[in-house]
Amino acid sequence: MPQTFTRRRLAAALVTAAVLVPLAACGSDDDSDSGDSGSKKGGGKKVSLTVLAAASLTDVFRTAGAAYEKDHPGTKVNFSFEGSQELAAKVRQGAPADALVTADTKTMDGLKDDTGTPAVIARNRLVIATGKGNPENVRTLKDLGKSGLKVVLAAPEVPVGRYSEQILDAQKVDVEPVSQEPNVRAVLSKVELGEADAGIVYKTDVTAADGKAEGIDIPDAQNAVASYPAATLKTSEHSEAADGFVKWLSSPAAQKILRDAGFQKP
Repeated sequence: MPQTFTRRRLAAALVTAAVLVPLAACGSDDDSDSGDSGSKKGGGKKVSLTVLAAASLTDVFRTAGAAYEKDHPGTKVNFSFEGSQELAAKVRQGAPADALVTADTKTMDGLKDDTGTPAVIARNRLVIATGKGNPENVRTLKDLGKSGLKVVLAAPEVPVGRYSEQILDAQKVDVEPVSQEPNVRAVLSKVELGEADAGIVYKTDVTAADGKAEGIDIPDAQNAVASYPAATLKTSEHSEAADGFVKWLSSPAAQKILRDAGFQKP
């Protein structure tokens, strides 16, 4: 046990810097990290939570985090957004964090020794993303197999990449992607910048693109549904506050924020 603890502390030290860099853009300078629970509508000890979240939750969780902080003035929520596989690696390495939200149940299930009991807070569907105006006239999954079409996908270890492979294989569509990206936002960025003609992303990503990309719906019979489980991390130093935030994600207030952003019910 002492050796295991020492190895985890050493691994945590090695990845702390990698986690703190993206957090710097999301956190504030006046965070206090003492205490295990945030206060609601009043005084109490202050706590700063670190939440590791799938890249496709970037926009909606920033909105949700602000709403949570307003209702829980003693709690500051900091997010680190990356591909679910990258988040899982950080958890295994002992990165300092309090909660985890992935874009698939498979990744979360692989961390059962590191988390509390997960709860699915939302679902999502895939769409084909194209540039504004859909210049290559992409309409179906089969169109992605056209010769000369530049298609970008997420890497197969990324949830959206795995979902993409599943639906393309089911339709017997052979795609040679021009690149395989580490998360869904990187896929969308390639399409927005014109570096690819099309890609497969979540429906909510195209919604958040604010007109910079177009989404082509994929019929339900050919589509895949992504589930987003959330759980506290057993290494959290603020387990009570972390559990409170995770439970809040299933509350009517949080669910409305998720629905407004295009996410589906759990």
